[in-house]
Amino acid sequence: MSNHPARYWHTLPDGRLQCDLCPRDCRLHEGQRGACFVRQMVDGKMVLTTYGRSSGFCIDPIEKKPLNHFYPGSSVFSFGTAGCNLACKFCQNWDISKSRDMDRLMDAASPREIARVASAQGCRSVAFTYNDPVIFAEYAIDTALACHEQGLATVAVTAGYIHPVARRDFFAVMDAANVDLKAFTEAFYIHQTGAHLAPVLDTLEYLCHETSVWVEITTLLIPGLNDSDSEVTALSLWIHDTLGPQVPLHFTAFHPDYKLRDRTATPPATLTRARQIARDAGLQHVYTGNVHDTEGGTTCCPNCSRSVIRRDWYEILDYRLDAKGCCQGCGYPLAGRFAEFGGGFGARRVPIHIGPHPV
Repeated sequence: MSNHPARYWHTLPDGRLQCDLCPRDCRLHEGQRGACFVRQMVDGKMVLTTYGRSSGFCIDPIEKKPLNHFYPGSSVFSFGTAGCNLACKFCQNWDISKSRDMDRLMDAASPREIARVASAQGCRSVAFTYNDPVIFAEYAIDTALACHEQGLATVAVTAGYIHPVARRDFFAVMDAANVDLKAFTEAFYIHQTGAHLAPVLDTLEYLCHETSVWVEITTLLIPGLNDSDSEVTALSLWIHDTLGPQVPLHFTAFHPDYKLRDRTATPPATLTRARQIARDAGLQHVYTGNVHDTEGGTTCCPNCSRSVIRRDWYEILDYRLDAKGCCQGCGYPLAGRFAEFGGGFGARRVPIHIGPHPV
């Protein structure tokens, strides 16, 4: 497909082009690509090389994003492109996010086609995921608008590494976001991701205090790098004090991958301990992921402590909320977005092929 005009850039006095999408502020010569690899200077202008091109489409349970308080049990139409603006040594999707091979983008679809297919498949929402949607913001924004026309909700799974102007436009069309808060130290961000912590915290504050986007947070715990009691405590207290105790936090297990194969997988006990630390810090909804832990996947009412959603991996075993998200035991309204529960989508993963279509 042809290159698509990109937004968020300006020309420098020396003729180079500066990308204003994310805090990397890449400065490009003619023909050069940014660190994300998908934004390029062509004929003196910025283009997005992956508009309308995807690494694949799939229908997932919403809990896989992970989002436990956004229409639980519903199905979400998921897709991504290629490239990433972070350089995480532990990337779990490195074959997609670190790809320099545009031929990996086998599926093609216009924003309207994605919305049409997602709606026809009975999905409640569309998720921009697998790689960070920030780097294909123009494609994601256009697709989100098309989804809203079809009555579909939109979900961003992102590291939140984005400049304020682009952030405003991007999240204005998102209904929910799972933000990957990779650690709570600047040293980790610099040495393990090639990025900085402060812009991510700024994005989280912006989302929670200046938008109506439903927000959940994920932290991948890596043994010896970001799993100390002190760091987990500091992270949990910051979420509680700055964002609010109702914001769900997911601690997920690391497995050796990409450039970080010298670390052992996260023991389940580490996740259980982190969950307890976060709960002790006052967070109401703390979950564990990438491990089999029914207790760590259960949602409890903050008021009466009853189990209101019991999960086994992505399967919902028991659901005790009304259509407005209120506890059936005491009537307390849980934080999140809820509707009438008609039985969960389950743990299925359904690949979808749309095929080449003109944008």
